[in-house]
Amino acid sequence: MTMTIAIDVSPLESGHYLQHRVRGTGFYLQNLKTILPKYYPDNQYVFFNRGNKIENTDLVHYPYFEPFFLTLPVFSKNKRIVTVHDLTPLVFPSHFKVGLKGMLKWQIQKKALQNTDAIITDSKSSKKDIVKFAGIKDSKVNVVYLAAGEQFKKNNDTRFAARREGLMIKKIKEKYNLPEKFVLYVGDVTWNKNLPRLIEAVDKINVPLVMVGKALIDESIDLDNPWNKDVVIIREKIKSNKKIICLGFVSNEELVALYNAATVFAMPSLYEGFGLPILEAMSCGCPVVTSKEGSIPEITGEATLSVDAYHVGSIAKGIKDVFDDKDLQATLSEEGIEQSKKFSWEKTAIETMSVYRKVTRKP
Repeated sequence: MTMTIAIDVSPLESGHYLQHRVRGTGFYLQNLKTILPKYYPDNQYVFFNRGNKIENTDLVHYPYFEPFFLTLPVFSKNKRIVTVHDLTPLVFPSHFKVGLKGMLKWQIQKKALQNTDAIITDSKSSKKDIVKFAGIKDSKVNVVYLAAGEQFKKNNDTRFAARREGLMIKKIKEKYNLPEKFVLYVGDVTWNKNLPRLIEAVDKINVPLVMVGKALIDESIDLDNPWNKDVVIIREKIKSNKKIICLGFVSNEELVALYNAATVFAMPSLYEGFGLPILEAMSCGCPVVTSKEGSIPEITGEATLSVDAYHVGSIAKGIKDVFDDKDLQATLSEEGIEQSKKFSWEKTAIETMSVYRKVTRKP
């Protein structure tokens, strides 16, 4: 039985306040727009921007949620599903201060969450947080894992396409003047990413670090906002350290090449709701050093080298152990690729549609 499904794609608008989440919210929305019509073409999909009137629809999906912004209507005549990627700021309130206005908005957003028909989230870890902090019934929260994009693959020299990728690796090293061996980080610059300790760790073992992420160089970021205090710290460290190469935002094509070129991918996060760059790195066969915090063990299984995120010495040792050992690199590369195969956008589409059907009670 077919459905008419309305999906809010407001963050893809130029100038939207969530647009800075280029590799988070935007990535998820773009893939939803692609995979749902691909695997379920009989349904009708309406992609709308917030404020538009929605009529004659079986359900409305809000694929993004911010606890301290009014992103979700409290009441609606439509069946509603919302995707909550994580509630990290609520888990660590001392590191994500919001003030009285922020807490008032959270109370409104929490009520809106409670009034939805179903919630989708990226991991079991995030599900626990939603149940705990929003007072939502366990049965209402559905875990639907994300996946890396199909372009994130290991370079294989036996194929023509891979030879082209090999040239891309050479070009990107020349373009950014990268060393032969380097540690790679991809992601945001919030407190939970643990970047001050990562930089201290690579300093300790004297290896180069290449950093990718829009927030690293984005001039529009409010540096007075306490949530961005790590941005200020990291930018200062980058200025004074010649071993750190900051690239800012790069295209997916360049990112695939960087994952393939890197000796180690390091992301010793203090907390993650999913950890997409970790999955992308594994998909490309890049050996990964990470932590066991938040959702990360759900994503990595035993395919990465785990370190203590709160201990610089542990992070440094983990990176050095992989950086210096080709056999360990090969093992982690192979295991990472196998683990990454457990995640696919087809699976995400199937499980998302299952939630839609549960809410609408359509087979």
